[in-house]
Amino acid sequence: MNINTIEDRIIPPTIETEFDAGRHYRAKLGYVLLATEQTVQDDIIKLRPEGVGIHFARAAIPNSITNESLAKQVDLLANCASTLLPDGSLDVICYACTSGSLVIGEDKVHKELNKGAPSAIATSLIRGVILALQQVKAHRIVVATPYLDEINAREVEYLENAGFEVLSISGLNLEKDSDMVRVSPEFIARFAKSIDRPDADAVFISCGALRALDVIGEIEAELGKPVICSNQAMIWDTLRLAGIDDKIDGYGQLLLQY
Repeated sequence: MNINTIEDRIIPPTIETEFDAGRHYRAKLGYVLLATEQTVQDDIIKLRPEGVGIHFARAAIPNSITNESLAKQVDLLANCASTLLPDGSLDVICYACTSGSLVIGEDKVHKELNKGAPSAIATSLIRGVILALQQVKAHRIVVATPYLDEINAREVEYLENAGFEVLSISGLNLEKDSDMVRVSPEFIARFAKSIDRPDADAVFISCGALRALDVIGEIEAELGKPVICSNQAMIWDTLRLAGIDDKIDGYGQLLLQY
């Protein structure tokens, strides 16, 4: 009996390989998340349009969200970005942390992301928020956050430098990301409604860890004014930067109208 060697049994195909545009034929989006994050990923996947690829990397951080711990993220962004589709096919890359991107500063964040993903359009969660508030023509805003007051103070300064008038900011003084992700959507709705005031053009619910996306439509309908939350703004920003203009119903006027 003749026994062929392994090499004898390796036979080249007799037909040419056929390629298409792949599963992610419309766009490929990358997000750098905090290692502690438990909300952002679900929200992005929930609203992902057909044909759009979603890719995640995580940056190390302790379960403590402070100005100090967030500032240290800057040294991790380039390496995290480099792990996302190193073939260069990523269209947009975003640092998916509101407080982190405002503590570091969006320009510095974008520069670091592009070190790791030079061919992608770089953005950040705070940049998406600023663009979203501008899009709904909000100038005077009230802000709800889960943050410590040291971060709230930085946020007021950052938003006012971007041209907004922050009428008030209310934080829950939570330090652990693992607590922020457990704040109930029902409470978030009550919290957002409680800080509204007649002279505010919009309400901003800050922090990707909060499950505000689950109740943003309800809040906006009751208040009768635009309500922006972090993950809604980020998803809108990254999709539009990638040229995806799908309108998404049920999550506020930003995703439905703009």
